Parts: sequence; C-alpha cells; structure tokens
Amino acid sequence: MGDSKRHRILMVSDFFYPNFGGVENHIYLLSQCLLKLGHKVVVMTHAYGNRSGVRYMTGGLKVYYVPWKPFLLQNTLPTFYGTLPIIRTILIREQISLVHGHQAFSTLCHEALMHARTMGYKVVFTDHSLYGFADVGSIHMNKVLQFTLADVSQAICVSHTSKENTVLRSGLPPEKVYVIPNAVDTAMFKPAAERPSGNEIIIVVISRLVYRKGADLLVEVIPEVCRMYPNVRFIVGGDGPKRVRLEEMREKHSLQDRVEMLGAVPHAQVRSVLISGHIFLNSSLTEAFCIAILEAASCGLLTVSTRVGGVPEAYDMIVLAEPDPTDMVQAIKKAISILPMIDPQDMHNRMKKLYDWHDVAKRTEIVYDHALNCSNQSLLERLSRYLTCGAWAGKLFCLVMIIDFILWRLLQLWKPAEDIEVVPDIVLSHDEDRGISQDFQAFNEDNSLR
Repeated sequence: MGDSKRHRILMVSDFFYPNFGGVENHIYLLSQCLLKLGHKVVVMTHAYGNRSGVRYMTGGLKVYYVPWKPFLLQNTLPTFYGTLPIIRTILIREQISLVHGHQAFSTLCHEALMHARTMGYKVVFTDHSLYGFADVGSIHMNKVLQFTLADVSQAICVSHTSKENTVLRSGLPPEKVYVIPNAVDTAMFKPAAERPSGNEIIIVVISRLVYRKGADLLVEVIPEVCRMYPNVRFIVGGDGPKRVRLEEMREKHSLQDRVEMLGAVPHAQVRSVLISGHIFLNSSLTEAFCIAILEAASCGLLTVSTRVGGVPEAYDMIVLAEPDPTDMVQAIKKAISILPMIDPQDMHNRMKKLYDWHDVAKRTEIVYDHALNCSNQSLLERLSRYLTCGAWAGKLFCLVMIIDFILWRLLQLWKPAEDIEVVPDIVLSHDEDRGISQDFQAFNEDNSLR
C-alpha cells in the first residue's frame, strides 16, 4: 500500500486491554487487521492499575495508557478540557490523520473527538450498544451523544438495528452512518476435533451476570429445563451482581451437580468452555450485536437467543425466543430436537465466510476514506451544527466548543507544534499463520511475569 493511501489512526476508548469485553476485543482485533493492511494504528486509553505510559502489543500496536484513573464503571472522570494537552501532544507526536472513538458511554472517547474536531482532524465514531429513550440515564446519554455526533465526520454501527437507534438518539443524518458488523477470529474459535460424546446435553452460558444480560431470565429458565430434561447440564461462565441469584437458584432446586458456575472466564479460555458444550444460550435483554454468539457458532454450537436488538441479523441458524421464560424454554426444547442435524464444522465454515476481521478492516478503511474526503469547515460553520441540538443545550454546546477553541490556541502559543518531538514508526512483523486473538494470548503470556 502506498503512502498516499496510508492512514494514521488514533483509536480512543476507556475500554481496552487488560480489561476484557466486546468493545476491547473489537478495538484490538480491528487495529491488528488495519496494521496488516499497512496503516499506522495507535490506541489511547486510561491507565489500568500500574499499567501506565506507552506499551507495545503484537504487530507494533502502540498503546498510550494515559495517567487518568477510572472514576465509574471503567470510565474516567469527565473534565471537558483536562485531556486537551495530552491528546494534542499524542496527535502531533504520532502524526495522526484521523481519530476513531469507540463506545457511547466512554468519557475519554467523547473528549478526544471534541478536541480532535477543534484541531481540525477528521473523526469517526463507532457505537457498540443500544440505549433507550425514557429513563433518566438514557436521556442524559443521548444528549451527550447528540453533542459529540453533531460534528462527527462519519459514524459506524454494528447492526442495522443499532444504526436506527443511533440515528434516532443523536439526530445524525442516516447517510453518514455505516453498518459494519462485528466479526470472529475463526483461527482461534474452532470446533473440537470430536464432539462431546454420551447422552448428556450441555448448555453453555458465557455472559456478564447483570440485569441487562438477562441473568434474571436464567434464574427461571434453568430449573424448568433441568426438570424437563434429566440429561441436560448447564455451564455458566461470567460474574456480576446477579451471580448471587443464580447461586440461590441452584441451592433452592438442588442443582449443584447440574449447574456449574465458573465465575469470570478470561477470553483466552472461552473456546475451551464453548467446545465442552452443545448449545449456547444468550438471554440478553438488549444487544446491538453479540460477538459471543459468533464465537459460539464458530465453535460449532447451536445458539438459542432472545429476539432483541441486532441478534436476528447475525445469521439464520439461531433459535430465537422472546425475552420471556416460557418462550425461552420452548426455544431450548426446539434446539434440543434439532441438535442431531447440526454439523459443527459446517457451522464453523459459514462463520469463517460471513464474519472475518480482515473484511471488517477493509470496510472500515472505506469509511476512513470518506471521512478524510469531507470538507474542512470553519469554527462558525461548526457552531451552527451545535445550535440545532436544542434551545438551551445548543447554546451550551457552542460555549463549550468556543472555550475549547480558545484553550487550543493558547496551547499553540505556549507549546508550538514544532517543539513537540515526532516519534518514528516502529513496524513489527506479523506471523500470518496465527490467529490475531492467539497473538494477543501469546502477548499476555509473555507479560504475565512482569
């Protein structure tokens, strides 16, 4: 790839390794594939414990763990302008051409996109979640999203349902929003050489045990399924505040020998849990696009899932149910009846064809091209967009951006760009025969002794 098409991307989010989750995996795997396409990718996140400063990961992926500690739910404390100096320094040092923020409730993401637009950079935002419109938390979050996306170059959603949700919440023109689904690393998530033998049917659940992920549904579904099928056993991986309810359910119904509670499962060990089962159960109440479903299907498991969000868009071999205990039990009953017809290797091959991170990276590359082709706008032109955000909110947003612009100008006088050292690029070779998730697993093992 020639330098004329080479992008220099800064990925920004509060959610990144060593924390584990869908957003963290998305940023890491997308970054690895963009590196293989010849782009420069740098990640910026907050410090995790004693992990602060600059770290290098597989393939030369450079990560800035800025010295901000998480305030609530892995989010940094909102400062509006406190991150401006360090973000400006990183953008200049790394010669960044485009900033890509991830996740609507990431404070660092919102502040980085705001400062980047003030400095004239093109920005892209990816929304990974669905939000409501009625509760107090969603109303405030939607207003923040409206502020951030009022001046965004392009946006990405992981499903068509997520796109509709984002457009309605933010008022963003639909033509600026692209749909690029998540993917799965099929080199890591592959079926076992032999399917679990015997008459026992194992149903696997891997999820955060919180209300939003439908943990309360599991409390009602599991005892009923165990009553109907003496040969069914459950393996539950994950942790959270609702784990206590599941433990109580297990004690109440004397299911200690049929419901195994694993606790939190590191991502590197997810496959070993999945290949021990036959059916994967997803009970989420809201889901933009569930990566866990793809990982399970890639391992050859038949999936039973609630019909919520972008889940029905994933693929056609999902047994769907309403988020109701009775309907979910019927869906599990149907899945057990069709289980003998499922070929794990065929399921894996379909996932390999449909959901590939390299394809996601190429589609994201097109979004970057569109973003960089957007026309540059003056401060006054940009302020006119914020005024449309509401009678009072619009004026407040304009004031925030004017102050940000003034502080940026003062920073230019205090520390000119010429005084900031530009760092040379470091490119490490990739091992093409390994899966990108396996690369990170090896990185974890190498750093476990430090």
